[in-house]
Amino acid sequence: MDLSEHIAINRQLAECICQRLIDEIDELGFSSAEIQHYPRYDDAVFVLVKDPYTGGHNLTAYWYDDAKKQRIGRLQFNSDGTFYAEYDVVKPHPAKPKRFVEGVTAWGKAEQIKSEPKLLEMAE
Repeated sequence: MDLSEHIAINRQLAECICQRLIDEIDELGFSSAEIQHYPRYDDAVFVLVKDPYTGGHNLTAYWYDDAKKQRIGRLQFNSDGTFYAEYDVVKPHPAKPKRFVEGVTAWGKAEQIKSEPKLLEMAE
């Protein structure tokens, strides 16, 4: 199976995962003007990575900033049917002054997508 087939086969699940990441960001309470980028499947750069354990290929999607220099997110589909995604937010929490939002993550399988924000304590 080639790269374009992997991209097509994973599209429906990937779009659900992207929406879950977007929902996590929005639930934190940021205004629409505060978030410049959201994870969109079609905006990703795709590569196939060989799984060292199974020998199968994992589809990995990377998101980059506007200059295409800094990676701001990743979504990896593993050959065992699981996935892991992370997307950078890197902003102070809009409602909790002592918290900093590093990013959001999602993981699981097609039938069960879990997600959460990655929060850090702000230094005093």
